[in-house]
Amino acid sequence: MPRNALEQARRDRNAALIDAMILAASADGQLLPVEVQTVIQRVIERPEFEGVAATELSGMVEASARRLSQARALEDILNALKARLPDHRNRLLAFGLATAVALADRRTQQDELSLLKTMQQALGISDQEVSRVFEVVEKGESLAMALGEPLERLYAETMVLVSAADGEVQPAELKRILEELAGDPVFKDVSLESADHYLRDAVQNLATEGLPQRLTVLAHGLSTHAQRTRAFRLAVRVAWAEGKPSADGLRALELLQATFGLADDEVARITSEG
Repeated sequence: MPRNALEQARRDRNAALIDAMILAASADGQLLPVEVQTVIQRVIERPEFEGVAATELSGMVEASARRLSQARALEDILNALKARLPDHRNRLLAFGLATAVALADRRTQQDELSLLKTMQQALGISDQEVSRVFEVVEKGESLAMALGEPLERLYAETMVLVSAADGEVQPAELKRILEELAGDPVFKDVSLESADHYLRDAVQNLATEGLPQRLTVLAHGLSTHAQRTRAFRLAVRVAWAEGKPSADGLRALELLQATFGLADDEVARITSEG
């Protein structure tokens, strides 16, 4: 995906996330300065907004407040949020950020609870996910604890990480990875549409959050030795798809080996098996 398209996708996604927070902050009909500061603080904490200058963040918050004040109805706002956040993980993140803003003062008013319930229904968030979000926010933990990651998504991201080792993932590379996914038993219950979303989300996550953050996510999400060896095997298949990997590809495999704690002899065996 071209870099400018990724940057535009990031801006659109981040604007939608800020809209969700401003919506929660103004649930009582007014937006106080302290609530705006809470929104900005929440934004700064999120890796999705890493690298965005403070002045730009303030401008985004102000633009969001103006945009929401001009909306005709809450239903229109939520429909727009849903359209701009097609991925469930980002919808859950938007709900989590809205919840964090609503609970910032440790008191939740009825109008805030009503708004969160309406947002839950509009974004398709399950009751179980809502409970987990509230638990995480009330404990002051990272929202990453509530978002979770399907194993198949993490496997797909491991493959993308190797393809992106040279700085960019070409459309032909994504197509080849998608073909690999379709033929692997690991993805037998994943539709082609979902697999395609996994790959494109992986590219965007890598571009917006950076390699160290995504390696941390992989290390936490792929917690068993079997999962890690399976992910590494998929990465090896991508790296060696067109012969011996480039120096960048080999470095990516070394990073994955270190992240997953795999022994040299095990890596050699996996590589020889292809």
